[in-house]
Amino acid sequence: MKRHFLSTVWRGCLLAAWGVALNASAQTYPSKPIRLVVPFPAGGATDIFARTLSQKLAEKLGASVVVDNKPGAGGTLGSDLVAKSSPDGYTLLLATSSTHSIGPNLNPKMPYDAVHDFTPIGQVGNAPSIMLVPNSSPAKTVQEWIEYARKNPGRLNYASSGNGTIVQLTAELFKAQAGLFVVHIPYKGTALAMPDLISGKVDVLFDSLPTGLPHVRDGRLRALGVTTAQRTPLAPGVPPISDVLPGYESTTWFGLFGPANLRPELVQRINTAANQALKDPEVAEKLQKLGIEGLGGTPAQFTAMLASESAKWKKIINERKITLD
Repeated sequence: MKRHFLSTVWRGCLLAAWGVALNASAQTYPSKPIRLVVPFPAGGATDIFARTLSQKLAEKLGASVVVDNKPGAGGTLGSDLVAKSSPDGYTLLLATSSTHSIGPNLNPKMPYDAVHDFTPIGQVGNAPSIMLVPNSSPAKTVQEWIEYARKNPGRLNYASSGNGTIVQLTAELFKAQAGLFVVHIPYKGTALAMPDLISGKVDVLFDSLPTGLPHVRDGRLRALGVTTAQRTPLAPGVPPISDVLPGYESTTWFGLFGPANLRPELVQRINTAANQALKDPEVAEKLQKLGIEGLGGTPAQFTAMLASESAKWKKIINERKITLD
């Protein structure tokens, strides 16, 4: 009995000491620079977003946040690096729809599990797209374009930035909800599709706001709708497609992740700092110029959004038989 009592006391002391150590670790975090991995090349929207956010995030956390670009395989290489990192809060990932909602549903050979190999910290941004048509198009509204396409099944086409991209999936979601037969023409980037769209060789393109809106402002193209659920200040005066197709929404989301098993107190610390950084007027202004709406929220809200997005794109990918080839 005495030996059992001493053993129980000893285990209790160890657990208490471990709890004290964890609490002290959380209170002293961060005690060294934090690496924010961007799984895409320098100069792109995700990279600029990361550098904009990292400056204020560093101020809120009290330690430097170093952006580390690890591009390759559509964001897979950098994401996998974080998945296999130590869950100590010093290696984070700025991921997007392509790395965690779309890619895993297109590529069964992904080196990581988008759900189980990461700890969601918080959604930090949304980038909507805009539905663009040539000035020669007879459609002046989303409803008119749908009616025009229904009267001409298989005769109209849409451009994308390639197979399996958010641009293609956005168009396929639109087709599915509107019940349309429109032919897909993949390009190696939407910039290469623009001349054909402007000339009328392409009938519609769902492009990002930063690259699409300037053509609208200069009078070269017509904007019919945005892909957000509601109107957005990023594209004032352009109605949401959901006004015609209720529930329609397609945006590129941006979110912070840590490796799996990142402790809850560290998740909350980083989440709080990110939310504070996103409220900074300078950050909001820079993101708006990128065509991104800065968002905050809890880890639980981010986790729920991830599940919803993955299910939505999995359904479209399977039903429309979309592949990377």
